[in-house]
Amino acid sequence: MVEKHRIEYNWIKGVETLEEYQPGGYHPIMVGDVLHGRYYIADKLGFGGYSTVWLAQDTHLKRYVAVKVNIADSCPRETKALKALSAPLPSSSPTHPGHCLVPALLDEFQVQGPNGKHTCYTVTPAQCNLREISFSRLFPLEVARALSFGLAQAVAYTHSQGYVHGDIHLSNILVKLPSSFDDLSIKQLYEKYGEPETIPVTRCGGKPLPPNAPAEAVVPLFLGKYAEKFSLSDAHPLLSDFGEAFSPASEARLGQDCHTPPAFRAPEAKFESQTPLSYPSDIWSLATAIWEIIGMKAVFSTDFVHEDEIVSQHIDVLGPMPLDWWQRWEGRPEYFDEYGCPIESYRENRWPSLEESFEIGVQKWRRKLGDGIEEDEKAAFLDLIRRMLSFRPEERPTAEEVLKSEWMVKWALPDYERS
Repeated sequence: MVEKHRIEYNWIKGVETLEEYQPGGYHPIMVGDVLHGRYYIADKLGFGGYSTVWLAQDTHLKRYVAVKVNIADSCPRETKALKALSAPLPSSSPTHPGHCLVPALLDEFQVQGPNGKHTCYTVTPAQCNLREISFSRLFPLEVARALSFGLAQAVAYTHSQGYVHGDIHLSNILVKLPSSFDDLSIKQLYEKYGEPETIPVTRCGGKPLPPNAPAEAVVPLFLGKYAEKFSLSDAHPLLSDFGEAFSPASEARLGQDCHTPPAFRAPEAKFESQTPLSYPSDIWSLATAIWEIIGMKAVFSTDFVHEDEIVSQHIDVLGPMPLDWWQRWEGRPEYFDEYGCPIESYRENRWPSLEESFEIGVQKWRRKLGDGIEEDEKAAFLDLIRRMLSFRPEERPTAEEVLKSEWMVKWALPDYERS
């Protein structure tokens, strides 16, 4: 008789949910496997709810790739966007400088396994995401500027090709690997970064493992270094994870279907929930990402708070929201009276204004390192961020206008060019 219930495994820290190795779930993979007759699995790079990502050596082309193996029978949207973004541009048109700042889709194939058929694709591998390396750490100021410019350039390129990224935040911004990485043999890779960290998978109750799960779980490899150790030559970002990307010209993504985390989500997703989102929603998220790259604290709370609390922070930081939104905001009485004054219980939880947030979340930490931001740069930076965080989407600058802003041109671009 077939077991109907979900098999339970003993928990292993830092790896994907092992219970998802079931029909319709993850494909079991181990170090040393070869996928599609050519991709030798060297280590694991990471995992998400819908895929596992592996560092593999392409034995045909003798280079490393990241192989994304999706859960079974899923229809990943990401490849469509990546195909459009990595297509070679016609020789007549000049190459957009952001073209190399999004992952190049290299190959696409399927594997059949005990849990179903899995779509897989390979992209250029990267070393780490900005969230894991900058948590409670600061990039040197010139590095932070260069990363910010590169990120804006990647968004401008994405928009120029007719796509909205839809999920810009530090976990989806990776750092490129040096080109010399491909010269490492598997043996040299392990000598430099350590052997893969594997832990035997066991079932609760000690029963034998089914074929659905791998015999060993692999803890993701960390190829990066921490923010404070970055130099300008490391400051090459890669905007990744296009799973939420969409093309406004051919599909309507309504505000209510926005999956950007609340701390980085544009307010029209809530207040114009039946209206299609477009490029300006990326500009709002880009502003929150640049703020975090430059400083130590996010501009809005990244803790798990109610979306109405995020709305109240928007007002605290940026000032009054559009009147029609204010009148329709059902959560308002929890935070403000009808005149816009914070109610008693909310007063001590108020979020600081943009200028104060800059002092607390950016400047205070930078001064400790003797890396403070001068007044003229601060004014240009806050002017840019304030415009990018305009409540009304049509009032935000485009990505190309962001690149032409005073802060980008005078401060960020020179450091980016030196990187």
